[in-house]
Amino acid sequence: MKVFIQIPCYNEESTLPLVFKTMPKTLPGVDSVEWLIIDDGSSDNTVQVAKDLGVKHIVIHRRNMGLAQSFRDGVNYALEHGADIVVNTDGDNQYPQDKIKDLVQPIIDGVADITIGDRQTATIEHFSGFKKFMQRFGSWVVNKAAGTDLPDAASGFRAYSKKSLLKLNVVTQFSYCMETIIQAGNKRLKIVSVPINTNEKTRESRLFKNIWQHIGKSGQAILRSYIMFKPHTVFVSVGTFFFILGLVPFIRFLYFVMIGEGSGHLQSLIFGSAMIVAALLSFALLIIADLLKTNRILLEDQLERIKEIQYKKDK
Repeated sequence: MKVFIQIPCYNEESTLPLVFKTMPKTLPGVDSVEWLIIDDGSSDNTVQVAKDLGVKHIVIHRRNMGLAQSFRDGVNYALEHGADIVVNTDGDNQYPQDKIKDLVQPIIDGVADITIGDRQTATIEHFSGFKKFMQRFGSWVVNKAAGTDLPDAASGFRAYSKKSLLKLNVVTQFSYCMETIIQAGNKRLKIVSVPINTNEKTRESRLFKNIWQHIGKSGQAILRSYIMFKPHTVFVSVGTFFFILGLVPFIRFLYFVMIGEGSGHLQSLIFGSAMIVAALLSFALLIIADLLKTNRILLEDQLERIKEIQYKKDK
């Protein structure tokens, strides 16, 4: 069994030595542990530092492509080189690398397809109260969309089995964290949380400029994934809301017609008609979304089969 530990990096020359200080070279039940750096357009000496630390596998982006693309490229490289498990950690030394053995063990034991390190965010001192609340709320939203019960959906400290990676398809350009959970949950993959502690903060996050940008982009990714997998829930709810909103002024207009004052309440008829049209459009979008969902399932099944052939060990 081969494990690839991948580290997306963007100008991490100062923190990489800290990351590799506790990076495991061997793992129980694993034949080979490989280190992989995805250099996302760094302008410093990240690549050279990685080589000096003994990293033999390096994927280089000539310009900054973002975390999601780095994750995809790292996974593709790892699978092409025979990975059975891919571990993702960060280059800022946020995560304790000595806990990687705890991440991969449930997958080795066959009780999980994906494991996620639970940072226990309520105990992190440098997280503000607002950030802790948003972490809990974000995890709650993702769990509702995925049908899971994960305490820390935003954690990037993860391990994926080859089986799960063949089934997952990251389409967002921001972060893979939320999207892969929603996909995995709806594809009935087993996800397990592993409690971890985090190291001291070394720098500010480069993934987003401020908390509001993070909330906005994460919300987009969650909504897109939710609509992909549960279009009925979204469009039936929206359509029903507009229908009820349109029905009330219609009833009001009919009431005044019956008492002989209908001509003076045309605004109710106009507003009600607009809302009913919006409801019909929502139900029409539901039909289209349902057809797209069916096509997506068929295409993903084909893509999974293609990946199985592409990443076959004895090819």
